Amino acid sequence: MPTADRNSEIADLFVIGGGINGCGIARDAAGRGLSVVLAEMGDLAQATSSSSTKLFHGGLRYLEYFEFRLVREALIERETLLRAMPHISWPMRFVLPYHAGMRFESETPTARLLNAVMPWMRGRRPAWLIRLGLFLYDYLGGRQILPGTRTLDLTRAPEGLPLKPAFRRAFEYSDCWIEDSRLVILNARDAEARGATILTRTRVTGAMREDGLWRIEMEDTQTGIPSTRRARMLVNAGGPWVGQVIRDVAHIASTEGVRLVRGSHIVTRKLFDHDKAYFFQGRDGRIIFAIPYEHDFTLIGTTDADHPDPAAPAVCTDAEIDYLLGFASEYFARPVTRSDVVWTYSGVRPLYDDGAKSATAATRDYVLSLDDAQGAPLLNVFGGKITTYRRLAEAALEKIGRHFPQAGGPWTAGVALPGGDFPVDGVGALVDDLRAAYCELEPRQALRLVRAYGTEARAMLDAANGPGQDFGAGLTEAELDWLMRHEYARTAEDVVWRRSKLGLRLDAEQVAAIEAWMAARRRALAATAAAE
Repeated sequence: MPTADRNSEIADLFVIGGGINGCGIARDAAGRGLSVVLAEMGDLAQATSSSSTKLFHGGLRYLEYFEFRLVREALIERETLLRAMPHISWPMRFVLPYHAGMRFESETPTARLLNAVMPWMRGRRPAWLIRLGLFLYDYLGGRQILPGTRTLDLTRAPEGLPLKPAFRRAFEYSDCWIEDSRLVILNARDAEARGATILTRTRVTGAMREDGLWRIEMEDTQTGIPSTRRARMLVNAGGPWVGQVIRDVAHIASTEGVRLVRGSHIVTRKLFDHDKAYFFQGRDGRIIFAIPYEHDFTLIGTTDADHPDPAAPAVCTDAEIDYLLGFASEYFARPVTRSDVVWTYSGVRPLYDDGAKSATAATRDYVLSLDDAQGAPLLNVFGGKITTYRRLAEAALEKIGRHFPQAGGPWTAGVALPGGDFPVDGVGALVDDLRAAYCELEPRQALRLVRAYGTEARAMLDAANGPGQDFGAGLTEAELDWLMRHEYARTAEDVVWRRSKLGLRLDAEQVAAIEAWMAARRRALAATAAAE
């Protein structure tokens, strides 16, 4: 199948879904010379991809399910991605407290094996087992940048101060933080820079095979204006809506399904002063993280609960809040209460339905299903982890490769995302450079800008001749203009809850002022575009 010219009305790939999988595939494909159109019915990263636990991690607990391939791939990817996006991702140390007397109700394959071999240990994870798992975690992925595991004496180490005295020993290991929604935006930007067309607020209402192509019908969700595109292949990266796209948009009968699993998080006032995260094991066999968040807060999550329907709002229920508070309070010396909670959020993970008994046991691996027996091919993307999004995109392009023999080969490993063209340890130098050029910036404000935009932070302020009006929490006119011009932002919500988390610091009046400024700016940009 020949590759279309970028200016042709027929695209090679039409991607449904502006989450991390859709934007990752669009970027990879565009970089191989394919013409790509991506449509997202809302804002980019509006659903699952902005509601994760914000970690690039191998998935330590997946070792208990013997998912060694998934864990190894994720561990290798951590360092590949660190090098490509050192502004929005950075190393983080995790403290796993050990309590010899704590019993767990676990139905993992590892737990069943231990119970059969050593029935006297029923309900306990022995220290040697945890250490073995961490040894595998250290070496399964060929770690080069991140430091390895060590043991902590919590009676002396500062990491023990916030915890109950019963926890006297801990294991400390490495994983990575990631600004999840910014990762999506930067992939979309890079895809567009390589020739892709990114359509936000564009709902796909129908897709049908016609004369060996896909005919895709769309509707602008703000104006209601319909439009049509044609493409040689359709990629369904609809996330929680992947099954709905198969059934109700493409009208294809399929036995494959998706299991919707809701993960809820709470954000509390800061619960500890150091910069390490905690990995807590629950008596029910689950785990949660307690992570330093946005300087002044702590992020706690996540739950695993089956979710009924993608159209149902993903909200953190009272029961989930109580569960997370109770779970964390098993470990922290001072109980965590509802008065500590400042924000909650939930996301729905579209896991491949592998028939697992529980949401916790359902596989986090991705499944790529290619339907090319009925004419124009359709690729359906099920599941996946944010850590392996780049490898998922490579696997997707490999799977459809025979349909596009003129496409280039894999290229994304180690290639920086926008703003990420600096060394892993170069954040401090960029902050110093930015403050030297714009002395009015406070240290924390300059750090936030570098962490969000990397080397582009200076370009942003230079283009606007300085920061301009401050709307609160260091959000300025220069940044708002950049986000609207370059990062697809249209509303205040796009800015304060996805491009940033400044919504934690801004009041309703400040958000309304941002919305008014953006509305006026939209009108001005539209008038300029019409005049041109």
